Amino acid sequence: MTSVATLGSSQITSELSQVEARLQKPVTNLDNQITTDKADISAWGNISGAISTLASSLAGIKDVSTINNRVVTSTSTSVATASAAIGATVGTYSLTDVTLAKTQELYSGLLASGAATLTGGAGSLSFTLKSGKTDKVTVGSGSLTLNGVAAAINKAAGGVQASVVGTATGARLVLQSSSTGSSQAFSVTGTGALAQFSYASGSAGTTEIRSQKAVNAALSLNGVPITSKTNTLGSAVSGLTITLTGSGNSTLTVSSAPTELSSAVSSVATSLNSAIAAIAKEIKYVPASTATSSASATAAQAGPLLGNFTATNLSNQLLSAVSGAAASGVSAAGIGLSVSKTGAVTFDSSTFATAYAKSPTAVQALVTQLYTSLEGISTGAIGGGSGSATSTSTGSIGAQTAALNGVITSINTQITEIDKENTAQIDILIQEYTAAENAQTAASITQSYLDIFTNSSGTSSG
Repeated sequence: MTSVATLGSSQITSELSQVEARLQKPVTNLDNQITTDKADISAWGNISGAISTLASSLAGIKDVSTINNRVVTSTSTSVATASAAIGATVGTYSLTDVTLAKTQELYSGLLASGAATLTGGAGSLSFTLKSGKTDKVTVGSGSLTLNGVAAAINKAAGGVQASVVGTATGARLVLQSSSTGSSQAFSVTGTGALAQFSYASGSAGTTEIRSQKAVNAALSLNGVPITSKTNTLGSAVSGLTITLTGSGNSTLTVSSAPTELSSAVSSVATSLNSAIAAIAKEIKYVPASTATSSASATAAQAGPLLGNFTATNLSNQLLSAVSGAAASGVSAAGIGLSVSKTGAVTFDSSTFATAYAKSPTAVQALVTQLYTSLEGISTGAIGGGSGSATSTSTGSIGAQTAALNGVITSINTQITEIDKENTAQIDILIQEYTAAENAQTAASITQSYLDIFTNSSGTSSG
């Protein structure tokens, strides 16, 4: 070390800075290690997110027995449409001479307007349905308009609904049964100002006009006559819900359909491909470019998890679950699932449909096997299970992340201790410099005094 006697204040400060830099090197190395470990944790987080998405998509093929495997076509959707439940019997159903179920509709004589006051005083309307149900609606004098009467009827929410139809020459009160079917036919008895809305089928002198009769739907299903009070037939054919939309004839065909299962498998393929790509991104190595121009050349780049066995093994397991899948003589490739040379997973819905049409049971068995394999891998990676609200274990990714966090905590403890030691060493060095400067100053003063005495003695002798 340079003698203190030869150093000025700025030089001493420079000496201290050099010592601090030397002492800081171990801390810098540890900080770099923390940065590397945090990059690894982030990489694992990206992989974990992709695996979680895969686990969620797997819920769609967890139980193939709950996935609808039937489709219905209609030769005339303007006459009838239908939907089939899981496992509905495959077959053809001929619907002929279809007539729709209808509500009863009445309309009143023409009145001035919907807001015009009705004369005759407060009154009531009593509705009696053919089914035997009765409703009574009372209208006070403050609501004696067509609009007021309609509002009171609708508020009662009984077997009859009301509306007011305006025309260029006035307005009419329209009454309609709330449901279709012959049992919903109704008569009306009015009192006071509402007596004019009375109606009884076949009675003379009624002012209400029946514009539509309440009737049941009627049709023949494969030659068997059927009637229904509604236009929805839920029990005519087991597993089939038929909706009548108009009069005429139509043929419904129920057939096997892999559409929903195919969509679910496609979703798994997409999320599986994303998971594999996420892992590949974190473990890949990109060599340095050999571009002739130094400006366009790039240095080699390595993913944070390059060489990590757990990450590489996870990717291999996912790929093997697909490429090695086989059940009942059907392979993954046979149902449209394939793995390219680059590790990308693809899905062909046309191939899936062909395989399903040939052997639905075998395809379903293979899909179940895929679920079991991929669900096991996902659980091993992130813990818990497909669709679980909570994880029962951390999984391999959680273990890796926990280990890295433990290392970071340990390194931070080391840095804290090193910083304390470095501070203490710098403090001691500053004290030594200060003591040396003070000693040097004292020596200089003493020397000055000695020089005075020495010079004075020499002068006197002269």
